[in-house]
Amino acid sequence: MNNYVKIFDTTLRDGEQSPGATMTSAEKLEVARSLARMGVDIIEAGFPAASPDDLEAVRRIAVEVGTQPKGQPDAKVPVITGLARANKPDIDKAWEAIKDADKPRIHTFLATSAIHMKHKLKMDPEEVVQRVSEMVAYARSLCADVEFSPEDAGRSDPEFLYVVLGEAIKAGATTLNIPDTVGYTTPDEYFKLIDGIIKNTPGMHDGITVSVHCHDDLGMATANALAGIQAGARQAEVTINGIGERAGNTSLEEVVMTLKTRHPVFNLETGIETQQLSRVSKLVSNYTGIVVQPNKAIVGANAFAHEAGIHQDGMLKHQTTYEIMRPEDVGVNQTTLVMGKHSGRAALRSRLAIMGHSLDEAELDKAFARFKELADRKKVITDADLEAVIADEFYRPRDVFYLEGLQVSCGTLGMPTATVRLRGPDREIYNFASMGTGPVDATYKAIDAIIKMPCKLLEFNIHAITEGIDALGEVTVRIQSDSSGDTKMDAQSEQEYARVYGGHGADTDIIVASAKAYINALNKLIIAKTEGTQPVPNNFGVMLG
Repeated sequence: MNNYVKIFDTTLRDGEQSPGATMTSAEKLEVARSLARMGVDIIEAGFPAASPDDLEAVRRIAVEVGTQPKGQPDAKVPVITGLARANKPDIDKAWEAIKDADKPRIHTFLATSAIHMKHKLKMDPEEVVQRVSEMVAYARSLCADVEFSPEDAGRSDPEFLYVVLGEAIKAGATTLNIPDTVGYTTPDEYFKLIDGIIKNTPGMHDGITVSVHCHDDLGMATANALAGIQAGARQAEVTINGIGERAGNTSLEEVVMTLKTRHPVFNLETGIETQQLSRVSKLVSNYTGIVVQPNKAIVGANAFAHEAGIHQDGMLKHQTTYEIMRPEDVGVNQTTLVMGKHSGRAALRSRLAIMGHSLDEAELDKAFARFKELADRKKVITDADLEAVIADEFYRPRDVFYLEGLQVSCGTLGMPTATVRLRGPDREIYNFASMGTGPVDATYKAIDAIIKMPCKLLEFNIHAITEGIDALGEVTVRIQSDSSGDTKMDAQSEQEYARVYGGHGADTDIIVASAKAYINALNKLIIAKTEGTQPVPNNFGVMLG
């Protein structure tokens, strides 16, 4: 048993199955790049059988993130894996998507709990064992690295699991992942499950990696994952911010920082560069539109905030009185470098590099222009402000419609009215004025009148990034298309569910930020509907392909 724990990130697969966490192909690629830079060992890039777009997104990640960069022979290259149900068409699509990676892996699964076998699979235990043997062997015939997961292992009969997993090893599986699919187990139960599998599975040897995959339905995902690691598992399947189906998955940042902070207890290592945790958390939050709760461990806004007087007094005397981690360890920068209107490009480049952003000259030009624009309105620019500028400028899909101007009239004496000016994909300028119940409602109605992409606003969140009257306002929204057919297949339930699109915007004017976020989400919806299809005109005759 070695002391290295592989970090298997499934943000792009299980995490994307969170309601509203749909990402475009370009966004998935950027998240994958960030995960690779952070040191993730295995990236589960998606479920290729879900749709042609999902297959292409996984293929791009395999080619662009899963291969050795030119001129960087020492760069760490992650394993790229795609999920597949235990059938040949799924496995073929997974292999097609990942085969160009330097380190490809096929991850296939089949349920093993009595309730799943009876009600979902409608298969006898003997048939399940046979299917696992056949499909793992088929996957191994294509790829040397095969992972097998007995779905709902947390509610499966351990003796039956030993048989199934033994057959998977015999057929060529190199990793055995043990999912607590519905978040049912407690830490002591999960420890015993992993311990029993390691000790009793036929054919188990040092070359086989046992993995943990836990869900948070009862709030014990991280505790369960750590219990499984203590029992001998050496791979943890996790997501950024703990996003995932229902209540979510085990949080990557919680597992990694627990192993680091409590190293004397676990005596285990990971390859994660923890200083990038905060930045990647922000990136995923912006792309998915899922706001990180303020009291979220490690990456929440309040994780290193102290309000109680006794806590503040202790912190002033010594940081370790009330903090078990340094903010800098997770990328929450405590800097004395003041950025303002007199700061130059070199200072901005240096600050962004420290924050983990590597921009080329063209990107730096754009960032510097936004920085100067903000500095004219805000005296001191904080790291949080810079993160918002970078997110708003770069972490978004290509522009289809772009906000050129916005004028709002509102108050107690008249009807709230908004006049919106958008630049369309044909480079034409469109203006529309609308009234609403408030300035945001009026703005959104005017945008709808121009873009004409029917959708439902599911969620609207706004918060100030920093303190003060000149603080940047950050808005996230989630929308769902009103048109039929805009669905995605869930790997486990095999059911179609409606896609939801997130949008993000930041500005010192919160109405402008609200408009940017809504347009950001609508652009994603438009791109999702037109990618891979022939260009289609909107109501203005604009070609959106």
